[in-house]
Amino acid sequence: MTSGATPLGLGVLASGRGSNLQAILDACARPGFPARVVVVISDRERAQALERARAAGVEARFINPKDFADREAFDLALVREFTARQVGLVCSAGFMRILSPVFVRAFAGRVVGVHPALLPAFPGLHAQRQALAYGVRVAGATVHFVDDGVDTGPIILQASVPVHPDDTEETLSARILLEEHRLYPDAIRLFAEGRLTIAGRKVLIR
Repeated sequence: MTSGATPLGLGVLASGRGSNLQAILDACARPGFPARVVVVISDRERAQALERARAAGVEARFINPKDFADREAFDLALVREFTARQVGLVCSAGFMRILSPVFVRAFAGRVVGVHPALLPAFPGLHAQRQALAYGVRVAGATVHFVDDGVDTGPIILQASVPVHPDDTEETLSARILLEEHRLYPDAIRLFAEGRLTIAGRKVLIR
């Protein structure tokens, strides 16, 4: 980030413990990192991610999906919250709801997510379990732009993780998570520095 430049405002969506959120918060606290988290929103009132946000001095909001007539109404509420805070990039970090086309259109090219597999392999839930059941030798993590599908958006960064013969879902997940924590801030930095261009299915990195 150049001296005097305004950091990119991040809005983070999280449903659970928020370990990827913590990696993002830690990165944002480093001198010269070109982004900062301005708000964390969860669909679960007791999500640990909200506590992590508050501990970092970041606004933390619970928005109850049950307060809305349907999925699109909930997503429009999210859009309003992020727009009001001038969020430039939305980061899905363990958010357990599929974002509707209404949300994705509102932030087209400005929503990223992380997935514990080498996409396009093993999208959706329990990717590590899928990888072990399939007998792959290599698993990994992917940071990607979010589109209307489930883990189908253009890939930004990936890292591979070897699968050991004695791996369980828990041990494999733990190793993959370390790569997620490394990749996610790197992808955010690239976006904030204006170094990413989406060209069809590909993401070009300058």
